Amino acid sequence: MPLAPLPIREDDAPDAELDVDSTTPMENDVEFQVLTFTVEPPFHGWRVDRYLCHKLPRLSRTKAQKLIRAGLVSERPLKPSSPVLPGMVLSMRRRREDEPPTPTELPLLHRDEEILIFDKPAGLPIHATARYLHGTLVALARKQALPGEKPDPAHRLDRETSGLVVCGTHLESTRSLKLAFAQGLVHKRYLALTEGWPSEDAFEVDAPLSVGGAVVRVRVFVDHRDGKPSKTRFRVIERRELKGQKFALVQCEPVTGRQHQIRVHLASRGLPIVGDKIYGADERIFARFSERRLTVADKRLLRLPRHALHAAHIEFPHPRDGRLFQMDSPLPKDLAAFFFDGELDQWSGVEDWVEGKAKT
Repeated sequence: MPLAPLPIREDDAPDAELDVDSTTPMENDVEFQVLTFTVEPPFHGWRVDRYLCHKLPRLSRTKAQKLIRAGLVSERPLKPSSPVLPGMVLSMRRRREDEPPTPTELPLLHRDEEILIFDKPAGLPIHATARYLHGTLVALARKQALPGEKPDPAHRLDRETSGLVVCGTHLESTRSLKLAFAQGLVHKRYLALTEGWPSEDAFEVDAPLSVGGAVVRVRVFVDHRDGKPSKTRFRVIERRELKGQKFALVQCEPVTGRQHQIRVHLASRGLPIVGDKIYGADERIFARFSERRLTVADKRLLRLPRHALHAAHIEFPHPRDGRLFQMDSPLPKDLAAFFFDGELDQWSGVEDWVEGKAKT
């Protein structure tokens, strides 16, 4: 059955990434694209309408149900209440929109026959999404690839998070890296700038997490009844008072790897990350940001155009011989300028990717 255009604009919410099949032959391929969702194991048994709304945060339940009943998401008939199963493929066709601008530089820190390590700038998605097709880390990495290399990220960072991303150069090395992540053999440390000072120099947050906020569907929250076990260790590197306000530079070491874990755990201690649009002073800021209508007051609360989280250290068994391999990335210029130079207002002259404005 032919697929009809999907007249919505998907959110570029962190971890709401989609598999975008841009090679499927279509009439007027420049104008349309096919979005393909492969159901992941954690969503086993979810209603198909609920699954679509989770993947597309701007899609209402009513709209999702209409698409499903019209037969526009699957080759076989489905009801909105039909359960999804791991591996099930759902496809939709949508009108292609102008792609928002993203950073165009991707520093390469390390290259060998098995791996590439990049220092991802803030604002760059890892994989293609409904909104981002060409402006991704994968696309930029493949532009830098040598003959025979096919860079494939072994893990993800949120779009606004900067820092280290490890890619395999071929199928076997990527599999080895992903297996190391799955087995808990990879250790990462992040740097975060927090609003306020922790009272102690080192602390740990052990709080189970669930996904699904009332205002923002991708919002994660502490859920002691049904949440998944989640633990993060924190150490204060430095405290600073800037223009009468307290901030801290904190090292964050996730013991588990849940979505938004560091951000939620810090916010649960009253220490939201500077610039966080979901877990800061007002989660409704994220909705206004997604709709390109941030106010002056919103920007004053956020302080930074992106959340101040940086993947600074990673260590893992090298796919070649299993030996421990380590890499570090220093605090990026924007965060260093904020914390060490007191540049608290960085919205003026901000890059276009922050506002999501396409260049003309």
